[in-house]
Parts: sequence; C-alpha cells; structure tokens
Amino acid sequence: MKNTLKFRKKLKSKFKNCDLIFGGWVSYPEVSITETFTSTEIDFLAIDMEHSSISLEEAKKIIISSHGNETPCLPRQVSHTNIFTKPLLEFGCDGMIFPMVNNLNDLKNIINDFKYSPIGKRSYGLNRAQNYGFKFDEYVNEWNDSSSLIIQIESKEGVNNLSEILKNENVDGVMIGPYDLAGSYGYPGNLEHEIVKDACKKVIDICKQNNKSCGTQITDISSQNISEKINQGYNFIILSSDLFVLWKWAEDINKTIKEVKIG
Repeated sequence: MKNTLKFRKKLKSKFKNCDLIFGGWVSYPEVSITETFTSTEIDFLAIDMEHSSISLEEAKKIIISSHGNETPCLPRQVSHTNIFTKPLLEFGCDGMIFPMVNNLNDLKNIINDFKYSPIGKRSYGLNRAQNYGFKFDEYVNEWNDSSSLIIQIESKEGVNNLSEILKNENVDGVMIGPYDLAGSYGYPGNLEHEIVKDACKKVIDICKQNNKSCGTQITDISSQNISEKINQGYNFIILSSDLFVLWKWAEDINKTIKEVKIG
C-alpha cells in the first residue's frame, strides 16, 4: 500500500494556499475509468455518490485505484450521515465533499464525524486508512492536519450563512452547486439568471474575504471556459465527469449518424 500521507498533505496545502487546483468526477464504478482519469494531471479525483448508484464497496475500489496513481480521492456522499462518512474514511479517502451545507449546525455535525478529537468526535478503528494497523499512529496523528474538508453551498440559506460558516478553520474549500442553488432561489435550471449569478459571485467574494478556496464544475472543457471561471474568482475546478463525457460522446454519435443518413 502506497504512503498516501504525502499526496494528501500536498492537496491540503493547495486548498489552504488557494492554488489553482483541477479535479475530475467519476459517477460509474468501473475502476478502469478511475485509472484512466488519474493517469492525467488532475490534483484529485472526486466520487459522486450523491447522484449515482455507486455503493460503499464500489467506492472503496475507486479509492484504492485512485491511490494506485498517487491521486488523492474525495468522495461526495449522498448525505451527511455517519453511515456513509465513517466507512469512507476507514477505506482511506483523503477528504470529502459534503453536499448541501446550510448552517453552522450542519458543519458542526460534519466535523464531529470527520475529525478526530480534540476537533471532532471521529471514532478510532483499524482498516485500510490505517494500513490495517501498521500505520495507525501516523494516520491518527496526521489526519486532522492533512485531510481536506470541502463543503458545497447549494441554497439561499447556505449563501446567507456562509460568512459565519467560513470562520471555522477546518473548512478547506467551498464548491458551488449551481443547479440546486438556482432552484433554491426559485429559478430551477436557469443558471444564467442574474439573481443566481449574483449569488455565485457572493459566494466567491466571501471565500476571498476568508482566504478559502472556491470551486465549481465545468462540463464543456476548454482552455477558454477554464480561463473564464478563473477570471470569475474560482481557483479549483472539476473538469467534467465520466457521465458527461459519455453523454456528450453519445450526442455526437447521434448527430453523426443522422448526418450520414440524410447525406
């Protein structure tokens, strides 16, 4: 088993320094996809368990495959419950992305499950994260300072409470969930509505004021689109996902087939 501490700390440092960071999503459990994605220059791989059917056992295999290419792995679970948090941590993930964080109470509960004492109340055990006991001391002594905790702001409530939320030094970064955010403001699917765009800008500005990394996702990858997001104030960007890549491929195939048939 590779020593994950080195690349876990490297990612944590990038978030803390608000460096330019690139990630990728996986929504399918096939580990060959993970190995392909982590053969690139991305800084971390995220597992989308919120909007997919990836199970805990499948997530464990993805984490192991990601580590095989020395790429940190950050799952996004379906909810804040410790039913998901605890096993994913014990599988050896390097941090987590927590969806729909709306207030200080949400953050408090997350930290209690995510961090060891004296910061949180995470229970102690032996599994892959601790190299099955061989690196127990190293892991538990370093986890609080090396793990990356990313929260998603996806509601009007979350935006309004973000200044208070980010006073907590344990938050390493914020990711905007634009679709849920648009719905929360009453404009589902309308990401270009001025109120939605203003809410996103408010999140970016609050992150800057608190020296926190701020991220988003791009589905249509190009250097121009990436530069646009950077100019807007984002410093970490998730570059599409396996689902979006296959969807766009399928759309292109349909278009090509129709053109050939008509021609």
